[in-house]
Amino acid sequence: MMRNVYLLLPKIFYSFPVQLLINNIRRNHILILCWIILFAMITGNFGKYLGIPYLFLDPEYMNQVNFMSFFIMGMVTAGFTTAFHITCYITDGHRFSFVGALRRPFTKFALNNSVIPFIFLVTYIYQIVGFQINNQYASRNQLYLNLTGLLTGYIIMTLIFFVYFWFTNKDIFKYVVCRIDEKIKQQVKVTRASAMKKLDIARKKQVHVEHYLDYDFKIKKVEDTSFYDKFTILQVFDQNHFNLVVIELLIFGIILVLGVFKDFPSFQLPAASSFVIFLTTFVMISGAFSYWFGGWSATMALIIFLFLNHLVGEDFFSRRYEAFGLNYQHPTVEYSVNSLREINNQTNIRKDSTQTLVMLENWRAKFPPDQKPKMIFLCVSGGGKRAALWTLTALQTADSLSHGKLMESSILITGASGGLIGASYFRELKLQEKLGVNMNPYSEVHRQSISTDNLNPLIFSLLANDLFVGFTKFEYAGNYYFRDRGFTFEDQLNQITERLMDKPISAYDSSEMEGIIPMVILTPTIVNDGRKLYIAARPVSFMNYEAVAMNGYGSMKFSGVDFQRMFADHGAANLRFLSALRMSATFPYITPNTTLPTHPPIKIMDAGISDNFGLSDAVRFTYAFKGWIEENTSGVIFVSIRDSPKLGSITPQAGQTIVDDLTQPISSVYNNFENFQDITSDLLIGQAKSWLTIPIDRIDIQYQAESYSPVLQKMDSIRQNSARASLSWRLTNREKQGIISNMHSAGNQEELKKLLDLLK
Repeated sequence: MMRNVYLLLPKIFYSFPVQLLINNIRRNHILILCWIILFAMITGNFGKYLGIPYLFLDPEYMNQVNFMSFFIMGMVTAGFTTAFHITCYITDGHRFSFVGALRRPFTKFALNNSVIPFIFLVTYIYQIVGFQINNQYASRNQLYLNLTGLLTGYIIMTLIFFVYFWFTNKDIFKYVVCRIDEKIKQQVKVTRASAMKKLDIARKKQVHVEHYLDYDFKIKKVEDTSFYDKFTILQVFDQNHFNLVVIELLIFGIILVLGVFKDFPSFQLPAASSFVIFLTTFVMISGAFSYWFGGWSATMALIIFLFLNHLVGEDFFSRRYEAFGLNYQHPTVEYSVNSLREINNQTNIRKDSTQTLVMLENWRAKFPPDQKPKMIFLCVSGGGKRAALWTLTALQTADSLSHGKLMESSILITGASGGLIGASYFRELKLQEKLGVNMNPYSEVHRQSISTDNLNPLIFSLLANDLFVGFTKFEYAGNYYFRDRGFTFEDQLNQITERLMDKPISAYDSSEMEGIIPMVILTPTIVNDGRKLYIAARPVSFMNYEAVAMNGYGSMKFSGVDFQRMFADHGAANLRFLSALRMSATFPYITPNTTLPTHPPIKIMDAGISDNFGLSDAVRFTYAFKGWIEENTSGVIFVSIRDSPKLGSITPQAGQTIVDDLTQPISSVYNNFENFQDITSDLLIGQAKSWLTIPIDRIDIQYQAESYSPVLQKMDSIRQNSARASLSWRLTNREKQGIISNMHSAGNQEELKKLLDLLK
């Protein structure tokens, strides 16, 4: 028995599949890294917090998770697998020159090179089954249909490539009869140098292989090919390489064409498939570099990258993402310390304060003269789609229970990212109701609408439009802009909010001034210096009110920039409200940074960088009008709707690795970012109690992870210990249910009761 094992082990070790696997691990580090990334994503070891694994395990196409969405995933997975085989064949085929003497050499090479793709496909199916059962509550029939879609797409795409290679790739026998014209190749010195090196490897440095798997799935012994001329065999590889590069260019061209039609829903592929296509393109480019430059491919790639990086730095190929509504043809405005001083002078601040006092008086007029009302500030946190749905749900619940008193008593809405999207949407619904439109602002339909996926078109736009195309334009407010990723985000946002907020920010001015709806101040962050950009329906330079209080202190650093005053000559009042929301919700790498027409140009990032909860802005507003508020209200209530628990558990620092120790100074800042902001907000509200003579109350409505049974934890390898919804622009069915049902938690019910008591 042991003797048979000893005899079998060398045969396994020197088999073609095993030697190809070893060769890939030894030489093709970039390809292996791509596979590691995919494995990490589908198993939940990478990007779980951002919901990346769910994009693979629960792909959505045209707002449906079904046969077609998995069919697309199967096709792109097969495409990536084929690109992997192509690149390996180009890079290392000459190390196994016996393949060139076989019929259908590439087909047999790919079959034996399928160890990693096969393991990935099996793992992928296993993870899909577990996730669909435990997280999406999929029925058995639906699960079977989804898996059928995946495998059907995989098989069809594989067959398409198989048929092409069957008719185009020559073996050595056909090559001897029909020789390839080498004149073109002889004119390319780099290719010839690469060919000579490959010929040397083919003659002297062959990988030892004894058996291979034929395409009839039979194990066959490698025959002696020494009587074949190595140069002739190498020319077979060269001819096959050329055909493979042609396929790569064809696929690349298809991506460019898709970019032209990216605004059509049927062309907006699942987000995970777009990422796989990007990896496929990357792998194909590396294969093309290997074909043309051989051993110099890494060096040439670095040189080209540095060259392109220099050109981008010199404003060649650079792309400017614009705020729709602004006139970028008008001369740029100076952005400097002096210009900030001019905007925030005492005259402007007093003028803006006086105008806003009219709004406060109209708000006060809604209540009986002999009754001082409570003034509510709605402060909503960022957090992508999760925060948008949670904020809308919380406002619907609280306003409904208070019979509309919540929104009637609210004077200002502040916050960041998804939270402001949800709050602005609910504000619009209340406005439509007051204007007589037959629309129930508390309907479940609105929650379903705002929780609809809008990540797929964003990722596809990044792949097919922003990276390669981006030539088409559209008109808004008399100006023309590119249909870029910013347009795609706003278009999706417009759809999920029922096209109710597609208007300039100035359209809300009269409703806010009359006290019909609360005022909204958006505060995206300026990348250049970390200041806030105050965007509202009218100028709000009073948000820098301390400039008046500290008059004479020349070194004062203004906290923010008033958008309306800075860009008055560029049509600031025409800024699309959806663009303002986009700037406030600039999710890193997904939503593009907006560039504004200043000199030097300033770029905008997410409002959550400076204050993810909006409390500091609410305190600033209170400070600016503290005298009026003390005289006309019976107290201030800060209603904080946040998508994270304020007093979360403290994670123990156990099992620290060397990498953990090296990255801890940076990771600790990132992981405790919200804690830093919470401490600052608590300090500001605490200080406000010293300069405001009326009561200050605080209500915290918090989204926390739902309870999770130990049995389910064990079954669910993706979620593990947490049922918390991911920070993404796309949610699974379970995440949606968990967010909505969280309003019934004991803590939130207690906070709601406290709020209702204060409003009585």
